[in-house]
Amino acid sequence: PPPAETLIRALEQLYALGALNDRGQLTKVGRRMAEFPVDPMLSRTILASEEYKCSEEVVTVCAMLSVNNAVFYRPKDKAVHADNARQVFNRPQGDHITLLNVYNQWADTQFSVQWCYENYIQHRSMQRARDVRDQLVDLLERVEIDLCSNMGDITAICKAITNGFFYHTARLQKSGTYRTIKQSQNVQIHPSSSLFQKLPRWVLFYEVVFTSQQFMRQVLSVEPTWLVEIAPHYYKQKVVQKGAVGDKNTPNTFVVEVE
Repeated sequence: PPPAETLIRALEQLYALGALNDRGQLTKVGRRMAEFPVDPMLSRTILASEEYKCSEEVVTVCAMLSVNNAVFYRPKDKAVHADNARQVFNRPQGDHITLLNVYNQWADTQFSVQWCYENYIQHRSMQRARDVRDQLVDLLERVEIDLCSNMGDITAICKAITNGFFYHTARLQKSGTYRTIKQSQNVQIHPSSSLFQKLPRWVLFYEVVFTSQQFMRQVLSVEPTWLVEIAPHYYKQKVVQKGAVGDKNTPNTFVVEVE
């Protein structure tokens, strides 16, 4: 059996996502989440896409995340070319939107093998993501979510992702590293991330990997106000006045704390 601590953490996460009630029973949300054979945070993201009218983009992001960071490749003899090709796909919001961009551009080429080769992208991984996406699209019908696109509203897509990943957030420290909100671990953005060295103040991440240091992988920049709006049961907002007393020009800053 798994260690008790692992089990408790998993139940805590399911409770935070709304999949379990106070008695540990599956909720209506939990039953819908269980229809998707993916990580609970991904299935919660898919359900949130209904509210934000962006199910088409969200199933693409979830499918791309499911291929375990194997989208890009970097041959040693062509490292500079591979890095340059990769940067073209980067989006300022972060890795989730970058992966969405990669898939959409590939789809525009009618899923070309040659395009993958020219852009240093693993065709086999893309094909696997396409297969996963097709399965997720079929399952949308089972939970009565319409397939609809909202590519014009990137914020809506990011908020849908935040619905699933508010449990995996980190805040930038004065030292230039990040601290996770839930576990208070010191982590850094992985060098392969589109946000590496960009250092947004608040981020969510897909996973933490342990190498020489603890790195967040697949990182998305988020607004702290989204966390309060999306998960008020988990985050609360403190408005702290910075600067001298009576300084009317000083803006309020949001400090988001875990309950």
